[in-house]
Amino acid sequence: MNTEIFMPMEALAVVLLPHALEPSDDGAHDLAHLHRVWHNVRTLQAEEGGDLEVLLAAVLLHDCVAVEKNSPLRSQASRLAAEKAANVLAELDWPESKIAAVTHAIEAHSFSANLTPLTLEAKIVQDADRLDSLGMLGVARTFYVAGRMGAALYDPQDPEAKQREYDDTRFCLDHFQTKLLHLADGFQTVAGQGLAQIRHQRLKGFMEQFKEEIGIA
Repeated sequence: MNTEIFMPMEALAVVLLPHALEPSDDGAHDLAHLHRVWHNVRTLQAEEGGDLEVLLAAVLLHDCVAVEKNSPLRSQASRLAAEKAANVLAELDWPESKIAAVTHAIEAHSFSANLTPLTLEAKIVQDADRLDSLGMLGVARTFYVAGRMGAALYDPQDPEAKQREYDDTRFCLDHFQTKLLHLADGFQTVAGQGLAQIRHQRLKGFMEQFKEEIGIA
């Protein structure tokens, strides 16, 4: 496996990658996702600082327990991943303080867990992961997940949900209003906030073009 993408922490990546992902066909939470989140982490860490060892461990293990979006356990996914990560790192004789730093970053990264990141590393990991839900990648992943879950592109009777409640389990377009267009407001780092606003504008631009093409702009 090519670990150059995880520079300058390739040696640690070799050790942790076998534990990073459970067997799954979820292309929104795969090795490519880990690559992108690490790229975002490096971009943020260059401006904000932070422990690269803790950051890489958190990135590689933040999805180490696979829980589907429509699972009743979804809100517990980050906690389950943190518990597994703690066991993995303990077996590697990591000090308790670093294990705690990694597990907090993993637990706090999740949108559905609704936990406040308390350390710089946790703030960076949360921002880096959420950047992958914004911009064109956010668009691509949203429609990909909706397809896997059997959702329609939008409600042809009421695309903008003017006479109904938003329901992103049934209509992909609703997910922009229930989650994606609110993500940019919650970024933790200054560097993350700047990147989030750029990607937020791309999301808004996509929405306007999409609505135009279905005849409601």
